[in-house]
Amino acid sequence: MTTNLLDLDAAGLNEFFAHMGEKPFRAKQVLRWLHRFGESDFDAMTDIAKSLRVKLKDQACIVPPPMLSDKKSEDGTRKFLFDVGGGNAIETVFIPEVDRGTLCISTQAGCALDCAFCSTGKQGFNRNLTVAEIIGQLWQANKALGFDPKGERIISNVVLMGMGEPLANYDNVLLALRLMLDDNAYGLSRRRVTLSTSGIVPAMDRLSQDCSVALAVSLHAANDTLRDRLVPINRKYPLAELMAACRRYLPSAPRDFLTFEYIMLEGINDRDADAHELLRLTQDVPCKFNLIPFNPFPRSGFRRSSAERVRRFAEILMAAGVVTTTRRTRGDDIDAACGQLAGQVLDRSSRSTRAGKSIPVVETAL
Repeated sequence: MTTNLLDLDAAGLNEFFAHMGEKPFRAKQVLRWLHRFGESDFDAMTDIAKSLRVKLKDQACIVPPPMLSDKKSEDGTRKFLFDVGGGNAIETVFIPEVDRGTLCISTQAGCALDCAFCSTGKQGFNRNLTVAEIIGQLWQANKALGFDPKGERIISNVVLMGMGEPLANYDNVLLALRLMLDDNAYGLSRRRVTLSTSGIVPAMDRLSQDCSVALAVSLHAANDTLRDRLVPINRKYPLAELMAACRRYLPSAPRDFLTFEYIMLEGINDRDADAHELLRLTQDVPCKFNLIPFNPFPRSGFRRSSAERVRRFAEILMAAGVVTTTRRTRGDDIDAACGQLAGQVLDRSSRSTRAGKSIPVVETAL
């Protein structure tokens, strides 16, 4: 059985080459070829001895998730569809801006958290993505975007905000993060890699020690009663525990603040009183708010807050001195906007088997 080298970070590659009887510097060489140059052909790794290349072809492989489609929006946004086997497909979105290029990637096929406003949660969960399937989205997107290893970086930022809860796939996400940050691989700054979580408190604490990157917390409510309804993981880790975890994370964070994501639902969490309650909840957590206009999906039961209501809500937060942004819609003509990412997942949690079929995925992205 061959080993997919995309599943291994630097430490894993060191161990792999040690088992082959090779010196540690070989791992660094291959790591650079794999990720810095995006090379999948061992014969092209010209600074490696031919005898080792023969051994690699026998014992290893380089297999990213196959790309099924690549769609480009009028605004330059690109949406990639990847096959992750077993009838499952995930999507990855690249968002170009003047000062950066951001790639939004997925970490699970489906999601088990069942957030009330998210269609991905309604369809259920199949499995965690492997390291190769997570980092492979970045590997494939780089090649599709025509990156030049010696030129300017096209993908400067990565956000783990696609399908799934990253911290529910902790071990594989951790290895993928280490590859993103490794100077011999993608060499991204910790400030430019953002992980979005619904608030799995023990995993937040682990991440702060293992690989602290920028953190975005999907908050969406300022009291436990409402958050229990919108984000069911809150029943296990209520707001008091979540805010305490946020405070513990900050000393190791690459920035001196955390981001709180807040989806705007008409008549549910968008009143002036909700904004003031949100300020009270987060008053001792240095933060900024990212307000997300809700994109409805069939039978969601929610409506998007009006532009005026979002503006008023933001004004209250900003008047209190908290940086507040409202997420812009990008790529909506190719269904790549916030709330429009769509793949296909065969539910293994039985949540969607009542319908007797797989259900299209919709998940919050950038």
